[in-house]
Amino acid sequence: MRRLLTILLCLFVFSANAAFDDFFMNKSLRFDYFHTGNDKEDIFSFDELMEEPFWGGSKTQLLDPFDYGEYKFTVTDVSSGSIIYSHHYSSLFAEWQTTAEAKKTWKSFSETVTFPFPKIIVNIDFYKRNWDGNWEKKFEYQVDPKNYFISKEKKEPFPAVKIHYSGEPSSKLDIVIIPDGYTANEMEKFQKDCQRFAGYLLKCSPYNKNADKINIWAVEAPSLESGTDIPGANVWKQTISNSSFYTFDSERYLTTSDNKSLHNLAANAPYDQIFLLVNTEKYGGGGIYNFYSVCSSDNKYSDFVFIHEFGHAFAGLADEYYDSEVSYQDFYNLKIEPWEPNLTTLVNFNSKWKNRLAKNTPIPTPDNEQYKNTLGVFEGGGYVAKGVYRPVIDCSMKSTIYDDFCPVCSDAIQRMIDFYAQ
Repeated sequence: MRRLLTILLCLFVFSANAAFDDFFMNKSLRFDYFHTGNDKEDIFSFDELMEEPFWGGSKTQLLDPFDYGEYKFTVTDVSSGSIIYSHHYSSLFAEWQTTAEAKKTWKSFSETVTFPFPKIIVNIDFYKRNWDGNWEKKFEYQVDPKNYFISKEKKEPFPAVKIHYSGEPSSKLDIVIIPDGYTANEMEKFQKDCQRFAGYLLKCSPYNKNADKINIWAVEAPSLESGTDIPGANVWKQTISNSSFYTFDSERYLTTSDNKSLHNLAANAPYDQIFLLVNTEKYGGGGIYNFYSVCSSDNKYSDFVFIHEFGHAFAGLADEYYDSEVSYQDFYNLKIEPWEPNLTTLVNFNSKWKNRLAKNTPIPTPDNEQYKNTLGVFEGGGYVAKGVYRPVIDCSMKSTIYDDFCPVCSDAIQRMIDFYAQ
């Protein structure tokens, strides 16, 4: 029986690889576009196409099985009408739409999607998740791979080094670390910081059990000045990825709006996830699902901030706190289930972690000492005090605690690792 299962698995992998080779080349096509709108409306508009030298994603898992994210795109073979690739993600624009500023003005953000470079003419279709949780088509674009306007220039060529290497990128989770605010004289510091942050990840459960499924790369790209922008303190630095605190006027929210520079730098290595490491002691970071994560390098809580923000970007995990100042308004529709795996509104709790609860666990679960170490349904999460529930009283997605993911979050991380590392 075991031999039969092994043969069947080998046949499946061979078949999936054959499908990849039928439709794609072992490099990436990058599609840059502008996302423009206000709190109620948004439009997509084409920017440019670029060929990138690496494909870091799976060659067997071409269709995204996770119904996560605020957006998704599909790649369709025009001749057959078959969807040959799909991917889900979120964006900084989606968060901005929930801020007070979005009620007053329109704004544009640069965004990027990448997929294996097609051998045939394809349609790219973009979808947005609406307030009721349904997918609405927003934009489409046809790509001919022979189009000579697909740029082949390497816009930010810098050396990429292996920080932790386990094997062929197509069968591993590949993380690329991009520096910001490290000068040429601080590249040695950057390398040491990358080793330290790789340790933060690989010593944290469940990543520690999956070290052989992970590659970590670092792009040695110096900035002209050390540090990062802190607008509230009138500090402005010339850095290669243009990171900044005070995103959406939240002091600790550290991000970059320079999407193109970030992806130009990431193109120096194969990657599934982009992590931006910012050379500062100031507390802060950010993480957006399948977009990027970011963290300050030298704060005493950097280990926690890194694994917390990477949890957002990699596994689609939501914040489980509800009593902290954020810029978002009306973030969740309480009449539907959140797409994030670690939150529920109890509208369809069967689709979440209900099957993991002990029989005698009350739903909702009282937030008291009796249930301190219990997997349950605790009210408060996702910036909402009432109507949204989290799995445990405390977790690395709630409080400033390193290496304390609850069982629900750990399961979500493991599922994602297994998806990329096949």
